Amino acid sequence: MKLYLALIVLLPLLGGLFNALVGDKLPRRLGETIACGAIWGAFAGSVLAVLDFSGPVRVEYASWLSDFDFKAPLALYLDQLSLTLTLMITFVCGLIHLYSVGYMKDDPAYARYFALLNIFVFAMLTLILAENLPLLYLGWEGVGFCSYALIGFWYSDPKNATAGRKAFIVTRIGDTAFGIAIVWLFQLFGTESISELNGMGFLMPSGIITAIGILLLIGAAGKSAQLPLSVWLPDAMAGPTPVSAQIHAATMVTAGVYLLARMFPLIGSSPVTLAAIAIVGALTAFYAATSACVQRDLKRILAYSTISQIGYMVLGVGAGALTASTFHLLTHAFFKALLFLGAGCVITALHHQQDIFRMGGVKRQLPAVYWPFLAGAFCLAGFPGSGGFFSKDAILTAVFERGGPLYGGLFALGLLTALLTAFYTFRMLFVVFHGDAAPSFEKGELKTSHLPAIMTLTLIPLALLGLSGGLLNLPGYLTEHGLLSGFLGAIPGFTAAEHASHSTEIILQIMAATACLLGLGLAWSRYTGQRREQSLATESGAAPLYIRLPQAGWMLDDLYRLILIRPFVWLAGFFWKKIDGAVIDGVLDSLARFTVRLGGLPAAWSNGRVATSLIALAGGVAAVLGYVVWAFFEMI
Repeated sequence: MKLYLALIVLLPLLGGLFNALVGDKLPRRLGETIACGAIWGAFAGSVLAVLDFSGPVRVEYASWLSDFDFKAPLALYLDQLSLTLTLMITFVCGLIHLYSVGYMKDDPAYARYFALLNIFVFAMLTLILAENLPLLYLGWEGVGFCSYALIGFWYSDPKNATAGRKAFIVTRIGDTAFGIAIVWLFQLFGTESISELNGMGFLMPSGIITAIGILLLIGAAGKSAQLPLSVWLPDAMAGPTPVSAQIHAATMVTAGVYLLARMFPLIGSSPVTLAAIAIVGALTAFYAATSACVQRDLKRILAYSTISQIGYMVLGVGAGALTASTFHLLTHAFFKALLFLGAGCVITALHHQQDIFRMGGVKRQLPAVYWPFLAGAFCLAGFPGSGGFFSKDAILTAVFERGGPLYGGLFALGLLTALLTAFYTFRMLFVVFHGDAAPSFEKGELKTSHLPAIMTLTLIPLALLGLSGGLLNLPGYLTEHGLLSGFLGAIPGFTAAEHASHSTEIILQIMAATACLLGLGLAWSRYTGQRREQSLATESGAAPLYIRLPQAGWMLDDLYRLILIRPFVWLAGFFWKKIDGAVIDGVLDSLARFTVRLGGLPAAWSNGRVATSLIALAGGVAAVLGYVVWAFFEMI
């Protein structure tokens, strides 16, 4: 197992270093092969680890941070959760790397791209497999850096560079809270081992556990783009589309959910923390869904949908349904990667056009993209029978079973969000793929002949996994023990709770299916047939306020600009001009002028005249004689 874990983590790192150092000096195909081979090698190591897995194992490779009582070695921990996520990450990222070979075939900076993409996977695997919090934090910051570099990959465009900086700065807010929690945990418990910390929660008062839980929630909100730190992810679409797929499906945004699930035995004893987590997740899911309903940029629709779906996962954690959240995390990885890669095919074929209002009729020109994309749309919308339907319903059922006014209200909000999700998903599908072809993109102008086959082939396994993902954890009325529930049940905090009655599960699934079909029907009536053009005209140009507000993300960026950025800019200007310029520089400049004038007094005597020199000499002699006489009388 020690060898397998080393291969899983080191192969992506070595592939990234190879392309970073010599990738641009060797044949392009060699660099691409090594980059893809490193990820698939890590996947092979994950499969071998599955075959050899008999229970949780801790492997220590070397000493890293050690000072007096503080110890944080380079140690990896493999249990059912980290093994499941490692398999998913390496497989999905392997497909994204293959897709990238076709997508980036004309980009001269391919070596930098594949180097960063490999290191991104290394950082996420380090985060997932870390045995202690400092090592987890190393991977946490690693995915933050790689996302910054890849979002701003085409940095010559100021918008792309700004989007990368925005992602880096906003996530630093959450990272700071997480860092404080790490230091505080060591001060309280004297250890940074995750397994040891999870067994010590009973030693501290509930107020302290609540405070630590809130700090971890802030850290998770930053990395997983939850309210109020969600503003960076829609702008993160500036990078290449495969990067978006990797960030949204298998790395980065799932890190926050993993952190909360991994630390659940410690923070789960605080009802206040769980309520805060659930509220943040539900509000974020609803907020992002409303924004996605009126977006025009294809990738921004998918970005807001990711924020919303991660909100469901966070809601599940808040309801104590860790298995359901992990279930949705896995199915979401498959269908969200599928949707982003499918969107990348459409964008490439349409000469990098991303405005869905300038698309239409793409189904006829790109059938190989349409059918897998339709499968992904079914999963995202929670269409009955798809993987997304079962995983999302598992979360809603857990929230409903939690009971009480709070969780009852959150269940209703989650169900309404499911309706909105189906609406914006099929709105996107109908506008892009159905209807008449947009005048600017008739069949002859599509770059279908230049769409590499590898880009469409990678969609097929993702579509199959997304549609069949429900088999991972079927509901209780279909099987006595779900596959995922049985596998994860041995982990502390993942212990399977009492199943809802079969009748309750069926009723809740009928409600979820009804919400999906209602959303589909609304999208069908609005964006197909005669109403299509009218609806598109209403949402473009001078759209009504109720459309412009969610289009702008409910003005969250403007709110931050008003309450944070403008006061900061004013304060910085005040300290610059009034304090630094007027006071500090003024005092120093005045002192310098005084010194110059003082030095000019003796300089006035140096005019080169003999009479002035003789007078100065006589004055000096007189002063010396006067001192001698004074000293003589003092001695007497």
